[in-house]
Parts: sequence; C-alpha cells; structure tokens
Amino acid sequence: MEKITAIIPTFNEERHIAAAIASVKWADEILVVDSLSTDKTLELARAAGARVIQREYGYSASQKNWAIPQATHPWIFLLDADERCTPELQKEIQGLLQTGTPHDAFWIHRVNHFMGKRIDYSGWQSDKVVRLFKRDNCRYQDLKVHAEVEAEGTISKLKNKILHYTYTDLANYLKKADRYTTWGAMDRFEKFQKTGRRIGWPYIVFRPVGRFLRHYFWRLGILDGTHGLVVSLLSSHNIFIRAVKIWRLQAGEKLTDPFKK
Repeated sequence: MEKITAIIPTFNEERHIAAAIASVKWADEILVVDSLSTDKTLELARAAGARVIQREYGYSASQKNWAIPQATHPWIFLLDADERCTPELQKEIQGLLQTGTPHDAFWIHRVNHFMGKRIDYSGWQSDKVVRLFKRDNCRYQDLKVHAEVEAEGTISKLKNKILHYTYTDLANYLKKADRYTTWGAMDRFEKFQKTGRRIGWPYIVFRPVGRFLRHYFWRLGILDGTHGLVVSLLSSHNIFIRAVKIWRLQAGEKLTDPFKK
C-alpha cells in the first residue's frame, strides 16, 4: 500500500483541530501547516500526534504549495480544519492506495453545513474539491481565491464525501467575506487588465442579481428554508462587494487584506 500524508492548514483553529486530526488518524503522517496561530491550535495539534510546520500566511494557494513538498509520503489528502473525513471516505481512499491508480488526483464532493444546518441546495449541492493527489505531480493554481489543484496527469473522482462545517456565526463570516471579496477583486482586476476590460454599472447591478436568482431559484435554495435564503442573499452580496472593489481598483484605489490591517 502506498503511504499518504494528511495536510491540515490552520490559523486559530482550536475549536476544530482535534476533531479534524481525529478524522485522519488513519493517515501515515499528519502535517499541520499553521499560519502563526495565537490560540491553542499548536498545543492541541501536537498533543494529537501531528507534525507542525509554520509560515506567515499570504494566501491559501501559496501556503498549500509551500507545504506540499514537505510531506513525507507520495500521496496527499488535504483537509481544512473545519472539514471531516468520514469513515466511508477513509475506506475508499485506503482501498485506492492498496490497489493503485493511474490517476494523479481525485475530486471529492462535500456535504456543507451553514450556521447549524446542513445545506442540500442553494448552489452548494455540486460543491467539490480536489483533495486527494500525488505530491510530486500536483500543485494549486496561483490564485488568491478559488484556486484548485492542477495535475500533470488525469483527475478522477471519489464516491464518498467530506463533511464541511462552514461558518457558525455571522461575525466570522463577514470578516472572511471581506478578505475573499478583496482577493477575488484583485484576481479579476489583473485578468481584466490583460484584456483592457473595464466594468460599469451593468456589471455591478446584474452580476449580484443573477447570482441570487440562480442560487435561490434555479439551484433550489428555496428548499433550504431560511438558511437557503440567507446563503443566496449573502452570496449575491459578496458578488456586489467584489464588483465594487474591482471598480475601485480600476479607479486607482488601493485595497489591502482586512486581516492584516
């Protein structure tokens, strides 16, 4: 059987880290990649048997690409601290490592929970991420948000899912949304600069409206009740804020990471 390293990126994750590590205890190595936490994350991670490395956080893809070559084993299973590997997924991964595979990486679907409720629709029903991959053949795209793994070879998919416990409170959501909309605006600003595209009021108005209609009606957010309405509205709000930030960047305004103010 080929061996595997589970990588868990962290920053002040004392609420989640023990459970996340427990869900990947089957891995041959557990590597916690910490962004200079100030809470009990490191203490809890080491007590749970993880190897800890630290680096100041730039953005997610950069942090993960720095960590991947430091894994001891040829396969990587990457798990965020607010995610859990289920026993079914564990069994599927171990079976794959036992029999071997021609693929370099695998998509894994996620079951998302938002503020205490499982979200079955609202645009999240097709959520998937590449989290199982070969260390030496894969890296994340150099994007600040929504970066995904790129592989030298083929990417397949697994049947079982990761459990994802997203935001449990509004304050944490809004703070992170400020960061992600800033980074998303920066990525698109750079893309638009290459093509000479400039945005105006139609982009700022119609993008958010389209996002809400798509998530709440077409993607059946209405079936998730109040949580589905909130998810759809917050998603639309983020698209609006991101668009305004792109507009301001094109006007010459400087934006900074709100976590580093």
